[in-house]
Amino acid sequence: MENQPAMLDFVKAMADVERLRVIGVLTRGCGSASEVAVSLGVPPRDAFDHLEYLAQVGVVKIIPAEKKQDDLYELNDQGLANLSRQFFAGQRDVYIPSPKLDVKSQKVLAAHLNADGSIKQIPLQPAKLKVLLNYLLAAFTPEVNYTEKEVNMILRRFHLDTAGLRRDLIDTGLLERESNGSRYWRPS
Repeated sequence: MENQPAMLDFVKAMADVERLRVIGVLTRGCGSASEVAVSLGVPPRDAFDHLEYLAQVGVVKIIPAEKKQDDLYELNDQGLANLSRQFFAGQRDVYIPSPKLDVKSQKVLAAHLNADGSIKQIPLQPAKLKVLLNYLLAAFTPEVNYTEKEVNMILRRFHLDTAGLRRDLIDTGLLERESNGSRYWRPS
């Protein structure tokens, strides 16, 4: 978590439209705060504040002025690339299926689940859907009675299409229900 303040500074720098406009001006070459202000049509103090903030997070370099001239600012291409790589090119979290599952099931779950175990995409192929439904079945205790609302609440943790998933669980026989829908249960 020690990178978090730097990450927040970087995101804050890149999330401001005026700072992005400053970066755009500097892509054409270095300039003073007053030159940047004229290019953008903003007060010199605003341009200076944006430039100083961008320099603080490493996106802009300051070239010290000689004698009575203003400091010049230039885009720090290497600093920008390093910050971008550091914060956005890292590994994404992925769902890691149980090693107890067969290899095919592991691949299906890894491809269709988010890192938190929620479903990112419901597969259309019956064999892959069956793997996913077996994964969902673990959320239900055998021979416990559930109301439709409770079933929906459990399934909502995985995906918003609770009706579709509930229907798929019933159609495959993984869950059973009373004909009037008053009671659902996982057969033993």
